[in-house]
Amino acid sequence: MGAGSPAAPGPSPADGATGAPSPGLRGPGGPHRARLSPALRAAWPGRRGNGSRPRRRRRAQAGDRRALPVEKPPGVKGRTLILLDVNTKSPVRIISENFLSLQLDPSIIHDGWLDFLRAGLQLRWAPPAVRSGRGLEALGRPEIPLPAGSRRLVTLARGLAPAFLRFAGKRTDFLQFHNVKNPAKSRGGPGPDYYLKNYEDDIVRSDIALDKQKGCKIAQHPDIMLELQREKAAQMHLVLLKEQFSNTYSNLTLTARSLDKLYNFADCSGLHLIFALNALRRNPNNSWNSSNALSLLKYSASKKYNISWELGNEPNNYRTLIGRSVNGSQLGKDYIQLRSLLQLIRTYSRANLYGPNIGRPRKNVIALLEGFMKVAGSTVDAVTWQHYYIDGRVAKVTDFLKTRLLDTLSDQIRKIQKVVNTYTPGKKIWLEGVGATSAGGMNNLSDSYAAGFLWLNTLGLLASQGIDVVVRHSFLDHGHNHLVDQNFNPLPDYWLSLLYKRLIGPKVLAIHVAGLQRKPRPGRVIRDKLRIYAHCTSYHNHNYVRGSITLYIINLHRSRKKIKLAGTLRDKIVHQYLLQPYGKDGLHSKSVQLNGQPLAMVDDGTLPELKPRPLRAGRTLVIPPLTMSFYVVKNVNALACRYR
Repeated sequence: MGAGSPAAPGPSPADGATGAPSPGLRGPGGPHRARLSPALRAAWPGRRGNGSRPRRRRRAQAGDRRALPVEKPPGVKGRTLILLDVNTKSPVRIISENFLSLQLDPSIIHDGWLDFLRAGLQLRWAPPAVRSGRGLEALGRPEIPLPAGSRRLVTLARGLAPAFLRFAGKRTDFLQFHNVKNPAKSRGGPGPDYYLKNYEDDIVRSDIALDKQKGCKIAQHPDIMLELQREKAAQMHLVLLKEQFSNTYSNLTLTARSLDKLYNFADCSGLHLIFALNALRRNPNNSWNSSNALSLLKYSASKKYNISWELGNEPNNYRTLIGRSVNGSQLGKDYIQLRSLLQLIRTYSRANLYGPNIGRPRKNVIALLEGFMKVAGSTVDAVTWQHYYIDGRVAKVTDFLKTRLLDTLSDQIRKIQKVVNTYTPGKKIWLEGVGATSAGGMNNLSDSYAAGFLWLNTLGLLASQGIDVVVRHSFLDHGHNHLVDQNFNPLPDYWLSLLYKRLIGPKVLAIHVAGLQRKPRPGRVIRDKLRIYAHCTSYHNHNYVRGSITLYIINLHRSRKKIKLAGTLRDKIVHQYLLQPYGKDGLHSKSVQLNGQPLAMVDDGTLPELKPRPLRAGRTLVIPPLTMSFYVVKNVNALACRYR
């Protein structure tokens, strides 16, 4: 099954082991007998080389009909659950180097966080009371040690490079660009806004100085300003949530200087910026009004910014947002218009264009996509859509353990692929704006360890089905679906993503799995709750020679499971990266441990070393209950993994 599969995939016409999660193997004697690789056939306890059932050997004494114990191959114990082998000859899929990518929501303009993304000069402004040495207490707040800001965010983003950074979300179609550096501001009396706006003036002055320099200079924001910004963001959080729940959004203004900050952050973090333009600026005949977009394009080109482009966000929701719908055919014409604009600007004549970023593929959304593909299927470089698993307002921790929920994505993939392959066979498909929950997520749930089961399964499933890129919503925002919280601390899904980036390469391998459960109980299908995926190990990880293989495994069982490596993986040294919740909160924890050691940043500029636990050659892998883990099988010398 592509990147792997749930532990017992069914055969496919291609190789007998690839494809989406399917009924398939249920253990020996089950209703569906899976096709086994030669290595598994040889290792299967009680089987002969020709695949026939073993005959019972009888004792010499007459009348004794008790069967002798069947001999098992060395190293396979009676309690071993799974035999696992990987096809190392050729990959079944090759995905983008930027497969795991990130999203920033335009709401960071609203709540003020955009200013703190800036990589710039050391900023020295502080309120007069703070300059006098009295610190936060002078503003009636206790002194609290806080992270240093931009440097920390850039460090965290760099850890996930190479990747795309998509600037888009619900507020995309309410975003207006103004080509001004520093618009006039009403300061009012002392308070968070007063001090922050004075601080923004200082940022602008430092930006002007930075424009004359080359390279990335990381800003160090004073702790007092970060504390004030958090206070402002907390106030805005309620406003943003109210807009989201009512589906009524206010207009946002993106200034030229704000665009500079956004691009500088992406560039210094090693991320390629994708900017989604406002598609709801409409002419009386419902065609797209491109005047504001053209102003933004010209400014970006004057700065020689390397940006890819999109138009709009979830066009299937426009009637709900503004009472006016845009059908697929019209949207296709709008994209052709945008492509023409890009070709008129030398800097962007060959820029990539992605879309239409539709929502969940229900009947009306599929109709919109079909209309779009007929008109503009050849205009876009990849077809994009979004997916959120659960309504964040009603989610429970048990939802993240439901196998039916994990599998809902498979049906959506098939629907999107069917339409795309009808009109533009072979066109790349991206899943953008994916998250565990919608409606901003839920505190202590969509930002907890439990959400990682959905996230890691999403990565494995999409890679196995040939989806080229997945864009995670969000790197940092006002909700609870993000990878980094507003104290700039990485959450469990960040560490999971970091491990994925460090260990997983773009080549997807097929796995062969055989279950050894002797008497499976009715309704207890092992494959649903034990999910295994396999890739070539990342070429960027210099701790492993080319030809190594990385497995990643999700165990949703409430008991430990055992896996015996067979075939080409047999008797190889394995490095274990076991990710578990840290602390007393269990699945609700916002902290994680790797092989028993809690993960935390060393300092604002340094991520921790991800240390593996070496396992001796031939050792059975023991997967603890309700955990996620990665296993690098060293020195396999897999033919599929030797070359890039």
